[in-house]
Amino acid sequence: MLIILWISISLMLLSSILSGKNRYKRVIGAGGWTVFSIHWLQQPFHYIAIDDYVNVALTIAMSIFCLLIARTMYLQYTNRYTPMEGEIDITYMATNAIAIGSVFYFPFAEISALKEWLIGMVTNNIMWTLNMLGFSAYRAGNMITYNGHTVEIILGCTAIESIALFMGLIASVNAPMKKLLSAFMVSVPVIYILNILRDVFVVVAYGEMWFGPNSFEIAHHMIAKAGSGVALFVIAYMVMRILPEILELIDGLWNMTTEQINKLRKKV
Repeated sequence: MLIILWISISLMLLSSILSGKNRYKRVIGAGGWTVFSIHWLQQPFHYIAIDDYVNVALTIAMSIFCLLIARTMYLQYTNRYTPMEGEIDITYMATNAIAIGSVFYFPFAEISALKEWLIGMVTNNIMWTLNMLGFSAYRAGNMITYNGHTVEIILGCTAIESIALFMGLIASVNAPMKKLLSAFMVSVPVIYILNILRDVFVVVAYGEMWFGPNSFEIAHHMIAKAGSGVALFVIAYMVMRILPEILELIDGLWNMTTEQINKLRKKV
């Protein structure tokens, strides 16, 4: 249910904006992560229906991960878990990252007008790039046809997920504005431009039938996805060079998760 998602985001946002001295920010954040885990726990039913068991496992794992962070924040609230001296505040940074990233992503995913606007803007950019490169394609709504082969531009073609992820991570770091701006410039605009080129490649490869009858599947599902993965890895590396706190966040979340799992196993 959409209301569950918005409740979780609202609680995490409230936790993020409360003063660091406010003792209730931890328990509010814990509540946000708990509700967020319920959101993820609803997703496996959809993937079971389409026999996508990889995503079933991933969504269940995400739900458990959210509960572990919620538990850690509650222990912090009750003063039963204290970060080591000099250690970054992992749960606070993670809450900020998810809250900010969600604000950038879910309005486009759930509000039709915003979704249509974003898809329309990306479609315009794809068409402009195709024309600049000399490919005579035509458009009908969010459908682009080239050489008699049509590609539909959907939300997944906009890279909004990756953009929101990096926006959340960058905004969660307490660093000088110059470093934050540098991290933004090597990630968000680069992701957007590379995504347009990726979409153009898929349209042209499919229209020209570069890879035979399965040109769309090979271009989109294999080559474009592999290229996106490599590009995101390089971008993430550059961002972490500028903001090493993000690497500390990832490492801290891993350590926190394994620590909480080990403690729970000992109690069983």
